[in-house]
Amino acid sequence: MIPGGLSTLKPATSETQAIVDQVKTQLEAKTNQRYTIFEAVCYCSQVVAGTNYFVKVRVGPEERDFVHLRIFKALPVYGGQVELAGFQLGKTREEPINYF
Repeated sequence: MIPGGLSTLKPATSETQAIVDQVKTQLEAKTNQRYTIFEAVCYCSQVVAGTNYFVKVRVGPEERDFVHLRIFKALPVYGGQVELAGFQLGKTREEPINYF
């Protein structure tokens, strides 16, 4: 991995799901939608002054019911907060996660 670059794509883990769950209400507020399905599928990460997680999340049963989330997790020394830093709607399972 290149310093500051994105890691390789990995399957989501229970830790990834826990991070995604922490930003669900933030996404719902920004999109004015409620998601009954909110399942992390895969992710890559970027080490900065903390970690950026780029996560593909399934939010419904249809082909374009995936979102890409950019989640920033601060270092523990800075409180370790988790915040939704960006999102892309209307993605498919096959679409690659790129930096945004």
